[in-house]
Amino acid sequence: MANAFVVTDLVARESLRIAHEKLQFIGTVDRQFDSSFRYDPSAGKHGQTLRIKSPNVYKPREGSRVMEVQDQAEISQTITVATQDGVDMRFNSQELIQSVDSDGAFDDLSRHHITPAISGLVSLIESKMIAASTKATYQVAGTAGTALTDLTVVGAARAKLNQQLAPKDGQRYIQADSVTMASMVNGMKGLFQDSAQIKEQYREGMMGRTAMADWYENDRMWTMPNSADVAGAINAGTLTSGITALTVNGFSAAPVAGMVFTIDGTYDVHPETKVAFPHLKQFTITSATTTTLNFTPAVIYDTTNPRQNCSGAPTSADAITFIGSASTNYVQNLMYHKEAFQFVTADLPILDDAHKCVRVNKDGLSLRVWMSSDIRNDELLMRVDILYGMAALRPEWACRMIGSAG
Repeated sequence: MANAFVVTDLVARESLRIAHEKLQFIGTVDRQFDSSFRYDPSAGKHGQTLRIKSPNVYKPREGSRVMEVQDQAEISQTITVATQDGVDMRFNSQELIQSVDSDGAFDDLSRHHITPAISGLVSLIESKMIAASTKATYQVAGTAGTALTDLTVVGAARAKLNQQLAPKDGQRYIQADSVTMASMVNGMKGLFQDSAQIKEQYREGMMGRTAMADWYENDRMWTMPNSADVAGAINAGTLTSGITALTVNGFSAAPVAGMVFTIDGTYDVHPETKVAFPHLKQFTITSATTTTLNFTPAVIYDTTNPRQNCSGAPTSADAITFIGSASTNYVQNLMYHKEAFQFVTADLPILDDAHKCVRVNKDGLSLRVWMSSDIRNDELLMRVDILYGMAALRPEWACRMIGSAG
């Protein structure tokens, strides 16, 4: 199987090309930390985690009175790169010979084997990334049960990003499922206009640009499954500023991770001026029981804290209301700035006895293809692997767009 070495390299590069084109969501999120996990023989092992410092936040002083010197209250977040997914294939001797020696045969190999295999792998990873990112996104625009047919909800989501100071630098995106996109396109026939950009090569699913965002059609969007109980109240417990858990009156069913709720009397605030907005602050469940809600972001109402994110202290008996109806599923479409979410791949090792093993990179995406012969069946077995991690370091720069029940 002399051609096996050539085929390994060809398959690796073709796999990377296909994966790169099909990354509809991951291709639009922040990838700046990929270099931290590149293999460098002189630098030693990089480990599984990367700590990222969050920007400091300061409270301005009004007037010319005595200085109010503030401590450096630095906080950090962690990206863990420890998830490895892959896809496996096999080729016999005839396929290997023909894939290199016959005109057009490698195209057949790509079409019949590599493309469907890599498409499935990409779909799996994207689905995980979208679900994790959506669950971490606590802002929601739209009315549960009402379909999105125009820019009203999109405008509300855009406003939430603006209110949280998301940059207006051309790096905002919208991911929507096909049903939503069909309704939106029908309702906005004249808004997706041709431009010089349309002539360029886009990623799979690219629709166009409007409302300050590039639009992608993506049927991997996460569906929020509301539990059987969506209304309750705080039941005493610790209610100090900075809490990320609430004791509640017993729900008949535990809320699921990703459900979004508000607390009566607790309003969102401008990140800099701390002036209250007219809408209640929204929170997303990370885990819960029928009597305890764990959520993000923290309820920070202390007016002396530069990281204050809401006004009004929660009190016992305040109503808790989840978005949407009980026992109902809602597709969660997303508007976000690129730096709301992070995706990182790491270089997998080339093992000493892996004679037919290739690692390739493109735009930070690292992928390894490893082939080994099976003498009993006259075949080459092949595995394609990606080691990756994900995080939502700036979830305030994202907003779900909820519509009709899914």
